[in-house]
Amino acid sequence: MTYPTTSRAGAVRSLFAACLLAGSTLLTGCVSPMYLDTATRQVPVSEMKKVAEPKPVQLTFEFLTLGAPAAAPTNFLKDTVTAEVKESGLFAPEGSGTPAGILMVSLNNVKVGDDPTGKAFMTGMTFGLAGTAVTDGYICTVSYLPPGQAKPIVKVARHAIHVTIGNASPPATAGKPMEHELAVKTMAREVLSNALRDLSFDPAFNP
Repeated sequence: MTYPTTSRAGAVRSLFAACLLAGSTLLTGCVSPMYLDTATRQVPVSEMKKVAEPKPVQLTFEFLTLGAPAAAPTNFLKDTVTAEVKESGLFAPEGSGTPAGILMVSLNNVKVGDDPTGKAFMTGMTFGLAGTAVTDGYICTVSYLPPGQAKPIVKVARHAIHVTIGNASPPATAGKPMEHELAVKTMAREVLSNALRDLSFDPAFNP
């Protein structure tokens, strides 16, 4: 959905974005609490296709805000993304063999409804006298280019974070309230695990 252009709506979204871009560490009191959308959950390694001989990979990660690179959240989430890829067991560490494939992971923070595929996230924002609820969407794109190949394998997964300000109630799809830093890192792990699961079952992956 397109966010209203009222000054209150703009202020709320700017506040939410500031918390996330600060890595939820500099502005810990600005928004409370955060809720992960339960439509996307962590995929355990047992639900990914096991790779008999994992190939080495060169990993790159970038966080985007409405498609534009954002350095602070990229640095904040880099270790989380690296750990999730490592724990998946789909790849060997870079340098353990040659040549290495290339794994590019991006996480794009978008307005709900701005998804170019047309698949809107669960809930938008509501405004009431008692408080305000805001939802931000996240699109995770995993692009894996195997060694010697010209065409990458691309998988996409989606997630959302809900935030309440004042006495507003979270949407029905919201999970338990979480501390800001934990919520953002958990969101990244959950959405990435879904994309990696889909990658593991692609016939072109590790044939």
